[in-house]
Amino acid sequence: MRDKELTLEVLRQIEEAAAKIIARFEAIHQVSDFTDSPAGVDKMDAICMMLIVIGESLKNLDKITDGTLLSRYPEVDWKKAKGMRDILTHHYVDINAEAIFYTCAEKIPPLQKTIQKIREDLG
Repeated sequence: MRDKELTLEVLRQIEEAAAKIIARFEAIHQVSDFTDSPAGVDKMDAICMMLIVIGESLKNLDKITDGTLLSRYPEVDWKKAKGMRDILTHHYVDINAEAIFYTCAEKIPPLQKTIQKIREDLG
């Protein structure tokens, strides 16, 4: 089934992007770690790119599955996850480092676990 293979591939891409965010965020302990040095800003930029990848991939996943897959996993606010992509893409100069920090600390680990569960459930 091609749709299943495509769905699993998109889920793998999301999981990989989440893993990159988690790895890059390990060195960040407070919001100022993003804002007080060029290296911190670079790290935030790299994380934002992976957040965009996740949001875009979630939108593609909804298209592939006619919006039926993610709704079965309400532990993640999928609408906000997809909306983050829009904010980052269209309002990048207004990015709030505190929001990125919070997203990385509180939202990405559960998202990654849920994506792993979806992949397992799909086999």
